[in-house]
Amino acid sequence: MKMWPARTLKPLLWKVKGAYCLSTVSLTPPPTSTLAYRCNASCAGIRKSWTKPTGFDTGLTTYNSLTKQKEPLVLAQEGIATWYSCGPTVYDHAHLGHACSYVRFDILQRILSKVFGITVIHAMVITDIDDKIIRRSLEENISPTVLARIYEEDFKNDMLALKVTPPAVYLRVTENVPQIVAYIEQIIQNGHAYSTKQGNVYFDIQSIRDRYGKLTGSGDAATEPGESEKRDARDFALWKSSKPQEPFWTSPWGNGRPGWHIECSTVARSEHWLYSLVPLVLFIDGFVLICVRLYKTIHFMSFILMLFSSVFGNQLDIHSGGIDLAFPHHENEIAQCEAYHQCDQWGNYFLHSGHLHLKGSTEKMSKSLKNYITIKDFLQFYSANEFRMFCLLTKYRSAIDYSDASMIEARSSLATIATFTHDAQAYMRGQLQCQAVQEGSLYERLEETKASVRKALADDFDTPRAIGAIMNLVYHGNRHLQPITKPVGSPRSPAVFGAMLSYIREVFEVLGVDLLNRKESQIEDSSGTLQNVVEQLARFRSEVRAFALAPVESAPGEPVPARPRPRPDRLPLLQACDVLRKDLAPLGVLIKTDLVLNVFRTEGPTPHGR
Repeated sequence: MKMWPARTLKPLLWKVKGAYCLSTVSLTPPPTSTLAYRCNASCAGIRKSWTKPTGFDTGLTTYNSLTKQKEPLVLAQEGIATWYSCGPTVYDHAHLGHACSYVRFDILQRILSKVFGITVIHAMVITDIDDKIIRRSLEENISPTVLARIYEEDFKNDMLALKVTPPAVYLRVTENVPQIVAYIEQIIQNGHAYSTKQGNVYFDIQSIRDRYGKLTGSGDAATEPGESEKRDARDFALWKSSKPQEPFWTSPWGNGRPGWHIECSTVARSEHWLYSLVPLVLFIDGFVLICVRLYKTIHFMSFILMLFSSVFGNQLDIHSGGIDLAFPHHENEIAQCEAYHQCDQWGNYFLHSGHLHLKGSTEKMSKSLKNYITIKDFLQFYSANEFRMFCLLTKYRSAIDYSDASMIEARSSLATIATFTHDAQAYMRGQLQCQAVQEGSLYERLEETKASVRKALADDFDTPRAIGAIMNLVYHGNRHLQPITKPVGSPRSPAVFGAMLSYIREVFEVLGVDLLNRKESQIEDSSGTLQNVVEQLARFRSEVRAFALAPVESAPGEPVPARPRPRPDRLPLLQACDVLRKDLAPLGVLIKTDLVLNVFRTEGPTPHGR
């Protein structure tokens, strides 16, 4: 279905906005005191403590960086979570440190939506103007806009390669400068920012007294240039005056560009009139109305809302980012948003992911430290499934050590599941003979696993515990799939293994791991051909091996040996079969000979030279 571009929707909304102003909607905030915030149902009093939101209790708990403990996850609207995350500054290739954070939060959003039925409305900002972008563009002798677009597209392709679900909307800073200017003007009007003769605008930390530092507990802001202009050394820039060779936009304070922190605050707000106007806009446009009739789901409605507005209003459910962004970036975001909205609590939950470290190093992976591995380089040796499993094996807010050993552990976990899947399918097809299966015990184990996984995911998205429960189920399933050489005639129980496989695939599908290893369509065609070639090769090897193992026939009158021996002249054939099996293993083709039929399975190739 083809959707309207944002440039078509915005003019329509502004026209409708002018013709549909309800008396209960105020587009211009009333004047307020410079030191006291307006109080409403969700913003009452001036305090640093966290207030539990009122609304829809999801039944989950999550670690909230605002309180430094687990809290019940309560959403403003039933079944809907508004989620804002800081996106990349696009001046270079993304690395594994970025990937780890985005994959981890993608896992959390998948759990919310696919396990607990919460519609996640996710917006992400792309910082496409910044000191680093300007510096790099001068080095490359191209415009900052071109440079930013190149690496923005590069980032999005990396995220797709890692199977990260795109947000409902990406928002570029350069396309929201007029909104940023208006946002700064309102903060000045509310008495929490000031302009200087040099054309800079700073946030006035003294104006909010002891409210600064509610996230990290730090009352000291990071130092920034312009100390002589500031009223307080902790004040940070909302607007920077232009310098030679820099892009600029016009503003009431002169030519310049936004500060880093203000961009996130601006794009993460909205006017409530947008929600009131959605039914009217859908009524006006027949095409969208037809789409709603065809797709009567809350997911589609949420997506329409995101197309209408890039922001969330004076209350946000969840804000996420790497732990390195907590101070000063997120701390300053909170100060700006609460100063603008004149409320006591703008973001209800702040979730932070732990750093990715190279094994043996205490420093985070960072471009500035030149200790990083790009996502593209990583994917030359490991798969997106393996990296996601690597992330699943640790809690999202924990620091994580990257090494080949940790990646091999993730690969081994996937291989264990693949082996179980392969053997269970062989058993279900009648190709694997086993002792009698304790069907009732396995069904009971399956139900226990389902309960354990759901309980773990509801407890601060505890994926290591959930994966542990799955692996325990696989272990007990494998215990029942030990091959025997002679059929015992016991009743078979293929259904229970079908139920186990379906559940395991379902869980990993939710978490973003594709156990079926599905590829793009063009890759599927070539891999299907390769699969047939390998299958014929394995079948040929099986027939040669059976011929080589045929015992020597005893002469009449000679005693039959207790253990038949293969013909001496056929031993080279047997050795060649073994060599072929060993040579194919590093290429990802594992041939097993303990089944009634000689079957094989394929995996990714083992990385070399690492």
